[in-house]
Amino acid sequence: MRQRLRIPRLIGSLLLLATAGVGCGEAHASTDGGAAGRRAAAEPEVRPLGRIVPVPASVTPGGEPYTLTTATRIGVDTRSAEAEAEAVGGYLAGLLRPATGFPLPVVDEQAARGGIRLRLSAGDTALGDEGYRLRSGPDGVTLTAHRPAGLFRGVQTLRQQLPSAVERGSVQEGPWKVAGGVITDTPRYAYRGAMLDVARHFFTVDEVKRYIDQLALYKVNTLHLHLSDDQGWRIAVDSWPRLTTHGGSTEVGGGPGGFYTKEEYKEIVRYAASRYQEVIPEIDVPGHTNAALASYPELNCDGVAPPLYTGTKVGFSSLCVPKAVTYDFVDDVIREIAALTPGRYLHIGGDEAHSTSHADYVTFMDKVQPVVAKYGKTVIGWHQLTGTTPAPGALVQYWGLDRTPAAEKERVAETARNGTGLILSPADRTYLDMKYTKETKLGLSWAGYVEVRRSYDWDPAAYLPGAPASAVRGVEAPLWTETLATTDDLDVMAFPRLPGVAELGWSPAATHDWDTYKVRLAEQAPRFEALGIDWYRSPEVPWPAE
Repeated sequence: MRQRLRIPRLIGSLLLLATAGVGCGEAHASTDGGAAGRRAAAEPEVRPLGRIVPVPASVTPGGEPYTLTTATRIGVDTRSAEAEAEAVGGYLAGLLRPATGFPLPVVDEQAARGGIRLRLSAGDTALGDEGYRLRSGPDGVTLTAHRPAGLFRGVQTLRQQLPSAVERGSVQEGPWKVAGGVITDTPRYAYRGAMLDVARHFFTVDEVKRYIDQLALYKVNTLHLHLSDDQGWRIAVDSWPRLTTHGGSTEVGGGPGGFYTKEEYKEIVRYAASRYQEVIPEIDVPGHTNAALASYPELNCDGVAPPLYTGTKVGFSSLCVPKAVTYDFVDDVIREIAALTPGRYLHIGGDEAHSTSHADYVTFMDKVQPVVAKYGKTVIGWHQLTGTTPAPGALVQYWGLDRTPAAEKERVAETARNGTGLILSPADRTYLDMKYTKETKLGLSWAGYVEVRRSYDWDPAAYLPGAPASAVRGVEAPLWTETLATTDDLDVMAFPRLPGVAELGWSPAATHDWDTYKVRLAEQAPRFEALGIDWYRSPEVPWPAE
């Protein structure tokens, strides 16, 4: 799609002038009303069109802005068979009502003249499944999409065009203006993911929902849940109940752990679907399995269950590859989890299986991958899966580093050249649990220190030497939780790096420019604060002055 306005090149200098003040060190979002007011005062009354994260593909500013008022209505085609459009309208109203104080009724499109209209257009096939067009002017705002997911992505753009105070839970002063013009936007990659490790430290359903909502703001469409590891098993399996009652009873540091019942897991899946995110469950095998081995002695080659583990070492556990019961176990687990998961994929892990011989690893994966297919799912595995033969259609998730040996990178690239798709999650770029600097209190540093610029300033299409750009299905930002026990911990490690990885996945490569991105990112600070998100005040970003 031709881009009519290159935001980074044409208004970058203006952005740099518009934002003053450079923060430093780690800090939390203030809940002090005065600080919130000072941040809000730094925002323009009308945010220039497209000055958001991720940056849109095409922006044509022009004309006067639209102003929300108490008379504004949200219009959808209530006669359409697409009930999802009406649900997106209700979601938008729910976002805007608390801060504006406006009633914002969701009505038939014909009754929403002068308001916000959400339209599904069968003819706009160029917008694809997630693209949208936003037109704004004094006479109203119209969001058009080919599919409901596109309407939802467009709502996130509309939301970011409004002042950040719109995110607050109580009535705020307006005005509530949306700049005039047209945005036409489609994603670069179909897979834009974030992983949350609930195995090392357990997070409740409500805490996972909170993360889902944060992901939605930045147009992330995939939630990868790491549900099992040495430290805990977090999903109920009826045929192997001790996985949760025993294996889920602790976590790193010896806390109480926890697990999701099947109904709780389905609630997470439903909630993610309402934000147009697909949940990918991961059961990591054959390594990272101490919680399972501790729960069932027969899964161990010597028939002796090890004690539960609450440390952070890796690579010491393995299912017993020669035993038939191992495959009964794997079949039952995959069958039950696949039945709970409407999405396309099931992640089987496969990383850091240091206690499994290469021959056993190959044997195991050759037996397990067909089980995933038997229950209607497609395999995803960490890139060690390329040491075997990935199943047809499988995706490989690369988590190596810039310094990963060339031979290992070439093995992954060769697999990609042979038709296996890639998800890129280089640990020294996208792992949100890596420390920002040596002073960072949380996180790990085995992949190095990952400041905000490093996490953003790379091109997925050109990252892995020898891998065709066409093999790259998208990017994912994993958040491992060995050192993260609270939602505040998650916040300060995910933000502000998560929005940058999301932009790499959504925005055209031609728009990727650190100097202009860092200014748009800085302008997200009042929004973080309004949403109650803690974040790291990187000195690389020109945050608004306090």
